[in-house]
Amino acid sequence: MPDAGRPKSPLTLSPAERAALSHLAAGNGTNPAMRIRSRIVLACAEGQSNKDVADLLAVTPGTVGKWRRRFLRMGMAGLDDGMRSGRPRMVDRVQLGAVGAGSMADSGHPASTREVAAVHGVSQSTVARRRREEIHQYRTGGGLALGSAQPAPPPSTDIELLSDRVYEAIRGWILSGELAPGMRVVESEIARVLGTSQTPAREAVRRLAHEGLVTYRPRLGNFVTEISQVEAREAREVRVLLETAAARRATGHVPPEELDLLRIEVQRMTEAAEHHDIGAFREADLRFHRQVLATSGNSMLLKVWRTLEPALWNLQVVSNAMYAGDWGLMARRHIDLVEVLAGTDPEDAARLFSAHARGESSITRPAGRHD
Repeated sequence: MPDAGRPKSPLTLSPAERAALSHLAAGNGTNPAMRIRSRIVLACAEGQSNKDVADLLAVTPGTVGKWRRRFLRMGMAGLDDGMRSGRPRMVDRVQLGAVGAGSMADSGHPASTREVAAVHGVSQSTVARRRREEIHQYRTGGGLALGSAQPAPPPSTDIELLSDRVYEAIRGWILSGELAPGMRVVESEIARVLGTSQTPAREAVRRLAHEGLVTYRPRLGNFVTEISQVEAREAREVRVLLETAAARRATGHVPPEELDLLRIEVQRMTEAAEHHDIGAFREADLRFHRQVLATSGNSMLLKVWRTLEPALWNLQVVSNAMYAGDWGLMARRHIDLVEVLAGTDPEDAARLFSAHARGESSITRPAGRHD
């Protein structure tokens, strides 16, 4: 009888696979079964035996062996629920375009509901039901030639919709640190992991490059943008100047409805912290501070802030992974910022915003401080 603790076939992960598995293992919108399977594969990729992984995750060695073999044979699609006999249910190109969650392999073959379910961490029935609903809406909207042998071409926005989904996935991996600064972003690998053609992956990477999160290096490819300590310090210095000036100008003059908008962003940060969704947290954080600049009444301050935002994104990408503190506390500290803006002391507001902008959670400062 083979030794249950003996290492099995070597399992290696590409950067894109590791990022996708880490995202699923963290529980970001993932069902419990997919979460444990992702953790199994990640642990196996560290070279641990089936028995060691089983002990670590409180499952049986047989369960570990099953998902190890499935991943080795099928990749991400292998983490779906047990395969049924017969040909997988397939979706034609019009259905695929109508459903934004669908995918198309590089070979041009339609993706099965099983493959899409595996990529998105949902059941096949959920994928099938969503497709039926969206296809019905698509047909009633006149996009499909009913009764004809061949469907009408899908609308041109289908690729754009799929590109949006790929963009959100890659962006989430970058902001959470699963794709670290300096790591190469390979379009073909991203497409393979997410089950798409290279076209939406290419468009998504271009958008990220425009935002400054990805940098293209001639003859080398695309990489997650790195930021030096000098660039980090300079970006923070400019941020301090902008936020201090904006807070001083805005205090006592912010309309109640705009204060409510700021409180909504604080609530979004709080909810993101509860789900440990760092990407959503940072988006709400930047919207909050952009809104503060907008309330200053000085349009030039806001324009300069917008030119600074790409550098702030890059700074946060690095600092996110280093921050070991309480994200909920970080969100609650923004409540103090709202209240000081609602007050009548511009100098107190300037002092508080300056301290906040000088910050905690920088690569030039120890972990445990905040942004």
